[in-house]
Amino acid sequence: MSPKSKKLFNIIMLGVAFMFMFTAFQTCGNVAQTVITNLNNTNFHGSGYTSMAIIYGVFSASNLISPSVVAVVGPQLSMFVSGLFYSIYIAVFIQPFTWSFYTASVFIGIAAAVLWTAQGNCLTINSDENTIGRNSGIFWALLQSSLFFGNLYIYFAWRGKTHISESDRRTVFIALTVLSLVGTFLFFLIRKPEESKTLEEEVSATDESIVDNSSVQSKATRAVDAFKSSIKLYFTKEILLLSVTTAYTGLELTFFSGVYGTCIGAVNRFGTEEKSLIGLSGIFIGIGEILGGGFFGLVNKDNRFGRNPVVMLGIVVHFVAFYLIFYNIPNDAPIASFEGTDNRAYMNPSKALAIFCSFLLGLGDSCFNTQLLSILGFLYSEDSAPAFAVFKFVQSICAAVAFFYSNYLLLQWQLLIMAVVGFFGTISFFTVEWEAAAFVARGSDYRSI
Repeated sequence: MSPKSKKLFNIIMLGVAFMFMFTAFQTCGNVAQTVITNLNNTNFHGSGYTSMAIIYGVFSASNLISPSVVAVVGPQLSMFVSGLFYSIYIAVFIQPFTWSFYTASVFIGIAAAVLWTAQGNCLTINSDENTIGRNSGIFWALLQSSLFFGNLYIYFAWRGKTHISESDRRTVFIALTVLSLVGTFLFFLIRKPEESKTLEEEVSATDESIVDNSSVQSKATRAVDAFKSSIKLYFTKEILLLSVTTAYTGLELTFFSGVYGTCIGAVNRFGTEEKSLIGLSGIFIGIGEILGGGFFGLVNKDNRFGRNPVVMLGIVVHFVAFYLIFYNIPNDAPIASFEGTDNRAYMNPSKALAIFCSFLLGLGDSCFNTQLLSILGFLYSEDSAPAFAVFKFVQSICAAVAFFYSNYLLLQWQLLIMAVVGFFGTISFFTVEWEAAAFVARGSDYRSI
């Protein structure tokens, strides 16, 4: 197998492993609050929103140390161990207790930081400036296929149900736990690419004296260097601007992965299909993500137009989705009780419109995330792990904030917050991309940033 073929194989295997893991985890997140409100065990007092807030809060803090962990352990083993913690979190729902639910939320937050930092490193060392856009699209399409498969099962398993029994819950989460473990073990099929830089080499490459002495450099020193690289990146102009865009992806991630499905499941006017519609919503979010990731991966082969048109499409699609959701879904749906809500918005709730909005949410999300992965991998090809750690730090802390306020804010205010942050995030991305084009026109290299 040629070096190029080996790198493409690694990207595909990385995407397939994440597809299995996140078929389990994203399906779990999509139905968690609905499952919890249907628990017969009165001793359980957990909240799906609170759990996700804990996960993303710990996730954000852990991104400060995750580059150091990956530098010492390596990306492959880092992803494997993180995958085990994802499986444990999902398994908690088989027989949930409040203490185990929240404890697992803390550990998966730490694991997520390490997992995504290692993923960014793996994506970058298997790409170059000509393939980073294509590889980002391939990875994103495979990853988001998880939304399709997991939620397809939920749709058929819960079709016609107005209450989720213990038997239903256990069957679903046993299957999801097995899927997560399968994805975890697939990380061992990723091969080390030839003539590529690992995180250890990236860190040492920042200083010539470190390069000369890399053979005797201690793991502790490499970990400290990776941590310092992360801190320095936080205060660069490019990262500060991209942080606004990243913040928006964190807010809308919370909305489509946890809040919107709960809203649909709470609308009593949808009748006996309200619970199965949660699964159908997830399927169409996944279809939007897959189509967007696949298409924009192909578009990135020809980079004449840059990344801005894709991001512009993403924000327009999301603004249309927000307006239609505001028009279709009752305002109290995110915080409705177990009985759901009988209220209406500005029209009788439409199932077809609700599912169409799911597709738009997924399509818009793929626009933003594929382009963020692409520009980060290109800008920081020599320092990828700290860059992706910063990206996930900002994204996860905003997701944690959004999951927290989702317990209290009506739908209209959640949509307004996303619209405002999305607008400024788009402008910030445009600024970075315009400057990037200027660097290329002058024959510059992003390594000078």
